[in-house]
Amino acid sequence: MALRLAFMGTPDFATPTLAELLAQGHEIAAVYSQPPRPRGRGLKAEPSAVAQLAARHGLEVRTPASLKGESEQEAFAALGLDAAVVVAYGLLLPRKVLEAPRLGCFNLHGSLLPRWRGAAPLQRAIMAGDAQTGVMVMRMEEGLDTGPILMAERTAIGRKTFGELHDELARLGADLMVRALAALERGSILALPQPLEGICYAHKIQKEEARIDWSRRASELDCLIRALSPVPGAWCTVRGERLKILLAEPVAAKGHPGEVLDDQLTIACAEGALRLLRVQRAGREPLSAAELLRGFVLPPGERLG
Repeated sequence: MALRLAFMGTPDFATPTLAELLAQGHEIAAVYSQPPRPRGRGLKAEPSAVAQLAARHGLEVRTPASLKGESEQEAFAALGLDAAVVVAYGLLLPRKVLEAPRLGCFNLHGSLLPRWRGAAPLQRAIMAGDAQTGVMVMRMEEGLDTGPILMAERTAIGRKTFGELHDELARLGADLMVRALAALERGSILALPQPLEGICYAHKIQKEEARIDWSRRASELDCLIRALSPVPGAWCTVRGERLKILLAEPVAAKGHPGEVLDDQLTIACAEGALRLLRVQRAGREPLSAAELLRGFVLPPGERLG
């Protein structure tokens, strides 16, 4: 049965869910997204990925800077919604907004709650070396990602990068959300409270975290590199130039931290070493390590900063 919905989301991660809701015939009364932001070299203000998709489908797009004002809350309530679907929207929903839809507001979150509540759950799960993660649909409350869980899907992290995990969970989440809404409308789903144990927070990635410290263990740096690939990219310096490391693999080798150990671009860490596989010089396209070394020789014994 088609539901009358508001969709609230901003980045690429949210677009598969909006597309799937439309494909399933749900009525999207309005799309809420973050206001246009400066992007690219010209810093021209551009609509979000969700706003662009909504515009292509002729949907009403609303981009309030906040939902705290009474007029915005009244405009939301006036939509007469069955439910609101929220995916990486980026604004807190006040109580009046949460209570306006007939069935409630439902968030798609990229972690196995209560682990990694907050802004950067995918990156933090990879950084921490978690074996698995997933997506969950929860009924929203005023707390930060505290609501009861309706449905979940799990996946192994393995050696996936943030980019690979992002795309996989976006697809899984889109399917999960439409199944959860269908079960909700049938009355055949039970929302279970989150466990009180295992709560931790996925704080926003800070710029300084992306700099590689070769005095850390290779296993830790491998997780860091995958968690920040392809964006923003973990980086180090080489001869005063910034070099992003987009992919590497831990190997058994020893040397002084930051030292180039061989002609395959193996770099010593405090424990073990990393063989660099994919890198990117400032202002250039990503390259394999072999392609980089053909034009930028880094002999054994050289140190990376």
